[in-house]
Amino acid sequence: MSAAQRLAEAHELLAEHPVVDGHNDLPWALRQQVRYDLAQRDIAGDQSAHLHTDIPRLRAGGVGAQFWSVYVRSDYAGDEAVSATLEQIDAVGQLIDRYPGDLVRALTADDMEQARAAGRIASLMGAEGGHSINNSLATLRALHRLGVRYMTLTHNDTIDWADSATDEPRHGGLTDFGREVVREMNRVGMLVDLSHVAATTMRDALAVSAAPVVFSHSSARAVCDHPRNIPDDVLALLPANGGVAMATFVPKFILPAAVEWTLAADENLRAHGFHHLDTTPEAMALHRAFEAERPRPVATAATVADHLDHMREVAGIDHIGIGGDYDGTAFTPAGLDDVAGYPNLVAELLARGWSRADLAKLTWSNAVRALRDAEAVARELSATRGPSNAVI
Repeated sequence: MSAAQRLAEAHELLAEHPVVDGHNDLPWALRQQVRYDLAQRDIAGDQSAHLHTDIPRLRAGGVGAQFWSVYVRSDYAGDEAVSATLEQIDAVGQLIDRYPGDLVRALTADDMEQARAAGRIASLMGAEGGHSINNSLATLRALHRLGVRYMTLTHNDTIDWADSATDEPRHGGLTDFGREVVREMNRVGMLVDLSHVAATTMRDALAVSAAPVVFSHSSARAVCDHPRNIPDDVLALLPANGGVAMATFVPKFILPAAVEWTLAADENLRAHGFHHLDTTPEAMALHRAFEAERPRPVATAATVADHLDHMREVAGIDHIGIGGDYDGTAFTPAGLDDVAGYPNLVAELLARGWSRADLAKLTWSNAVRALRDAEAVARELSATRGPSNAVI
C-alpha cells in the first residue's frame, strides 16, 4: 500500500471511528490571546495564524470528541485558582453555544456516542491540576456538576495533597486527603487523570481508585526519559484498573533530543520576563529568534508512533489513546502541526501493521469505555456512600 493509500485509509477509518482527544488547551489560549473575545478568534474559520485549533481543522483531523482543558496555571492559588477555573468552564460553554452545528456538550459516554452519530464533536471538560479545587471536596463536586469529567491531580507544582512530576516531592505520592480526593472522584464519576503527577502519585492513585484512571496527555518514559511520561511498571497496572494512557505530541516529552533544547528555550523566555509556558505572539517571537540561532530538534508522527508501539506492548491495545495537548505547547511534531494532523499518525500506524480494529480502539473506543466504566462505578458507590466532607 502506498503512502497516499494509507492516508486515504486513515481518513476513511476516522470517519467511522473518530479521535477522542484527551487534552486541548484552546480555552487557555483564548484567555491569553483575546480574553475570551471569541469574535477575535472565530474558530469557524482558519485560525492557523494564532491557534492549533479551529473547527475546519478539527473536521479535517477526524476529531469526534474533545476533552477541552479548563486549565489554570499552578501558580494560581486559593480562590483565584477556583475563579479562573470557573472562567475557563464558562469559555467552553461559550464555544459550545456559539458553534452548535459543530460542537455539542457531552457529559456521559452515551452523549459521546450520540454526538458521533449526529456528526458533531462531543465537547467534554477536564480540569488540569488539583489546585483548582482549593483543597475542597465540595468544590470538586461543584466542578463535576458544571460538567468537568476529569481532574488532573496536579499540574507542574506539588500541591498540599499530591506530588507533581516536575516539582520537589513533599508527600511520597498522595496524602490521606489525596486518597480521599480519588475516592470522591470515583463516587461522583470524575475520571482521575494522572498526567503531570509523580510516579509515586500514579501508583498511590491506582492502588486507591475503584474506577479506570486516565493519563490525558502522557507518553512512555522508556522511550523518552522525562518525568512527565509513564514508567513501564505503571503502564503494566492499567489492564487491571481498566485505565487508558493517552499519548501526547509535545516534543519535549517524546523526543530525547528536544528535552535539553526546550529547557534552554524556556530559560530564554524567563530571562525576558515571560512565563515558560507562554505561547502569546510576543513569546513565540522570542522562541523563533532563539530557534534561528539554535535549530530545534524536530519530532515527527513516527516519534509518537514509537511511543504508542511501546505503550501497546506494555499496557495492551485496550488501554491506550491520544492526547495531543494542542494550544498548550509552543511546538508540535512535523506532520502533527495542528489538530488536522491525526490522519498522519493513523497512516503511520497503518504502515507499522496496526489493524483497523486496533486503531478504532486507540482513536475512539478505549476512551469512551473508560468513561462508561467510571459512570458504572459511580452509580455503585453513590448508592452506598454519601458525599465526603473530609478536610486536610
